[in-house]
Amino acid sequence: MIMAFAAVYVVWGSTYLAIRFGVETIPPFMMAGMRFATAGLLLYGWARLRGAPPPSAREWRSAAVIGILLLFIANGGVTWAEQRVPSGIAAILAATVPLWIVVLDWILHGAARPRPGVIIGLIAGFAGVLMLIGPDQLLGHKALDMAGIGVLLIASVSWATGSLYSRKALLPSSPLLATSMEMLSGAAALFLLSAVSGEFQRFDPASVSTRSWLAVGYLCIFGSIIGFSAYVWLLRVAHASRVATYAYVNPVIAIFLGWSLAGEALTLQMLLPAAVIILAVVLIITGQSGKRKAAAPLTSS
Repeated sequence: MIMAFAAVYVVWGSTYLAIRFGVETIPPFMMAGMRFATAGLLLYGWARLRGAPPPSAREWRSAAVIGILLLFIANGGVTWAEQRVPSGIAAILAATVPLWIVVLDWILHGAARPRPGVIIGLIAGFAGVLMLIGPDQLLGHKALDMAGIGVLLIASVSWATGSLYSRKALLPSSPLLATSMEMLSGAAALFLLSAVSGEFQRFDPASVSTRSWLAVGYLCIFGSIIGFSAYVWLLRVAHASRVATYAYVNPVIAIFLGWSLAGEALTLQMLLPAAVIILAVVLIITGQSGKRKAAAPLTSS
């Protein structure tokens, strides 16, 4: 179990930096499509070899909706935004997903009213986002790329929406098969957007760096297959709220990896909002009912 938690904490935290390396020389939507198509095909073949029955058309439809919300809009958005925003900041904003899950579940799905600790966490989380953007940005000065920040926030809402939808969606009984179908659906949408946006015409395989190819391989194997498989297994043997602690561990890992390996800035202006947002996520997860599963936060798995 320790190794599984280490995979979810460290591997998923490191994927933000791997995405940054990948998009250095590979167009973002094409790169995301590559990793999810490869991981999806491998997982689909493995699940079918282990005896999973072929999925029905309705199961494919549900998987496609989830794949588009989670992988096309959410993860695709993160991949695009990391061309303009440091990986540590991307991970911090991704940690706001539990805030959106609580709000959407309460307002749209009739969930129980959030407890006081959850409400405090919501307020602290949004305060942390405002602190991260900074007063200069709020007053119109340029500090962070607001297009990247906006896409990351949209990605977070999309991940929350997809996570809530997946609770009642008709999916195969095999978690690996369902995951592979979601990956393949998301990859198809990403490749379509890549083609429409002209990435195929601009892409030159000879210009791709070794670091970018290695990043894609790392994301396929460690981020999408090992990391997610560890997560699914942990949900079967540990309490969901305990497993969900990766939501606030990942940003810490991403910030320090970006600082130590990619030369990204590590300043008080980043660390203080990070601490506030992480505290908010802790309050929300611990304040939710223990009888209800915590939905999966956004990740670059």
